[in-house]
Order: sequence, then C-alpha cells, then structure tokens
Amino acid sequence: MSPLSHRPSRPAPAAPPARRVRVRRRTGLGLLVVTGTAVLGVLAASPALAAGPASGGADQPPADCLSSVPFVAGSDGYDTFRVPAVVTAPSGTLLAFAEGRVGGAGDSGDIDVVLRRSTDGGCTWGPLSVVASGDGDTRGNPAPVFDPATGRLVLVTCFNGGGASEEAIRRGEVAPEESRRVFVQTSDDEGATFTEPREITDAAKQPDWRWYATGPGHAIALTRGPHAGRLLVPANHSAAPPPGSPDTGAEDRYYGSHALYSDDGGASWQLGYVDDSYEGALNSNESSVAELPDGRLYFSVRDQNGTDAGARLGGYSSDGGQSLDGPLVPQVGLERVPVVQGSVLRLPGRQGPLLFSGPSEPNSRRALTVWRSDDSGASFRPEVTVSAQPAAYSDLVELDRRTVGLLYETGLEGPYETVEFRRIDIGRG
Repeated sequence: MSPLSHRPSRPAPAAPPARRVRVRRRTGLGLLVVTGTAVLGVLAASPALAAGPASGGADQPPADCLSSVPFVAGSDGYDTFRVPAVVTAPSGTLLAFAEGRVGGAGDSGDIDVVLRRSTDGGCTWGPLSVVASGDGDTRGNPAPVFDPATGRLVLVTCFNGGGASEEAIRRGEVAPEESRRVFVQTSDDEGATFTEPREITDAAKQPDWRWYATGPGHAIALTRGPHAGRLLVPANHSAAPPPGSPDTGAEDRYYGSHALYSDDGGASWQLGYVDDSYEGALNSNESSVAELPDGRLYFSVRDQNGTDAGARLGGYSSDGGQSLDGPLVPQVGLERVPVVQGSVLRLPGRQGPLLFSGPSEPNSRRALTVWRSDDSGASFRPEVTVSAQPAAYSDLVELDRRTVGLLYETGLEGPYETVEFRRIDIGRG
C-alpha cells in the first residue's frame, strides 16, 4: 500500500470570479454566515469546527461539540463535494468519504473519491486525501465497511468514463470499458493508506445491466446467525429493455436495487437479492441496509418515480441478503420523503431503534430529518429535524449507544454547498 495524496494530483481549477460559497456556523450568538475563501480560516478558529490534525486513536469530543464541516464547495481543488459516506474504525476514528467533483456539481466528469479523518468524534477533521483518483474519469459512490474479523477497511466504489452520462449509459450508448464498473480497495491502517482499486465488475454486475451504483452510504458487516462476518453492500442498477421493446432503457421502470456480498473479507464477491420487476409501479433505486436484533436485514430503498404513492420502499431478508422475504413495499411514516437517497442505521441492544435520515419536504430537498422506528421498520415517526435548510444525501453512523453522527449535504441557498457532520443524541425510549 502507498500513502494517500493529501491534495488532488491535479492543479486546483480556478474558481469563477462570481462564485461565492456560503457556509453556516453555529455559535453562542446564533447563526453565523461566512462567504468566499475566508470559510476555512473562520472554521479553523472555532475549537468545535476546526480542520486540525486527526491521526492516531480517537479522543473524547468536547462537551460543546455539535457540528463541523469536513467538506466545503470550492476548497481543495474541487468545485463540489457530494455523496457522503461515514464509518467508525475499531479505534473510534471516524472516516468521512465523499465524491470530490472537479469541474462542477454534475454526476459525471472528473471526480475523485476523497477522505477526511477525525479522532475526536467528528469535531475536527484531518487533511483531505484522495483515495481513488478519477484522472479525468468518474470514481464515486463510496461504500465503506470495516471487516470485524481483521479490522481491515473494505471500500467498494464505481467508475465510468468522464464523458459518459448516466442517461447515455442507461440508453446503452456507452462502450463497456467506459460504462459503469465496480472496484474494491482495502486499508489496514484505518484509511491512512489504501491498496489500488481492483476491479470486481464481472462478479458484481449482470450482463444485461447498464447503470450500476453502490450505496450511496456505508456498507455493513453482519453480526448474527449463519452469515455472521459477511460484508454486505446495498446497491442499484438499471437493466436493458427486453428484445423488441420500443423503450431505450432510460425509463425509470428499468431501475432496480440489489445486494452485493462477500464472505471472505472482500476477496471475492457475489450478487445477493435482485429486484428485477421493472414494471413501473415501484422503481427501486439507491438503497441502504441495517441488521435487526433478530438477524434479519432491513433494506430502505429510493423509489424513482414509481406510479404507487410514496418515494421510500422497504423490505426484509432472512438469509443474509441473498433474497428478500417478500416484495419491497412503500414505507409507513416516510410519505413526506422526496425522491432522494436516504440512510438507515440500527442502534445496539434489543431495544435499539432503527433510524432513517433524509429530507422531509415531499417536493424539495430540504429539512433534513432523522426518523425512528421501534418496530423494526414497520413504521417510522420523526425524531429530530436537523435544520429547515436545503439538504440532500446523508449517511448515519453510530458514535455511542445513544449518539449518532449524521454526515449530510446541505447549504443556505442549495443543498450542495457543504457536507456537514452533526452529532445527535437519540433517546432510548
């Protein structure tokens, strides 16, 4: 393994003169708004929001630490940071991943997978490092998980050529080498260094699939039953239309979700359940997963413009993700969630709640909220609304038995200005 670069390998692109990045910071006096290139300096002046060193074992977070901003649009040579994922290392160190988008906020182009680490519970963050460099192409959708048997970090990501859009890939207009491909990397030092990406597309992707995406968000390691130790990555895809169909494949009905798993610590991979109904009523897409106390898995899935009501689906697996116990169904209590990615996390203990995070305005990516379920996903109710501001993708991580971390896209004027980390106290009753 080789040390990671602490800056992008390319020169930082010049920011347009009119571009202004606005970031909020909570202080004892209320909400402080800072703009432009002064953002990082102002953040570093606050003990709870500094971008200071983060190496070695984890430290106790300050009592007044509420939030921090590990990724700011326009910094470190990147126009925009998107698609966050966060995991806790065995030492307690937090690893926050994102896509570093060089040329703009779009989903394709020159995109790297980047990382920052925190040893004090997400209050301060170390320097940005590049985990997988696009070098003009697109690398993204980080899905990290720590293997409990070895302590090794396993990271699954996706690739496509920088000039290939999702729509063109879904229409089948992109050559296989430039289309969506799947890779895995590992780290034995909690993200300080990584192996080079190793391709696993043949094991992860069916021949008739076109689009492919892992997560977005963290993967999990199973802890119960005959599949304990299995690494499981929630994922999604799109399929080609059947022969003779007038469809192009870019129709939302051809989206589907699936699971990808490894029983040997990430050395080899197999496909688990595949939702391949493609009938248009429920169009499963980006997915996340949590393990329940009885060993079942709960999948939470984005419904991409299906004709049935609601934009969140849920389903269960009793065999470690190899199949679903029944069809994916709309989720009770999550009717206000718009069409967007969401994260699930179950806190430990028999009574630990199942949590879901996502925006809470049906027609807008705004008002990031954490819901809780005390019946293993049969129903959800709002637990806390983090803010009323624009917000989009998010990822949940356990910090201790009653505290979770939330890494999420947000901003004042739009949801992609920063990626913020928030500590949230979740009651047990």
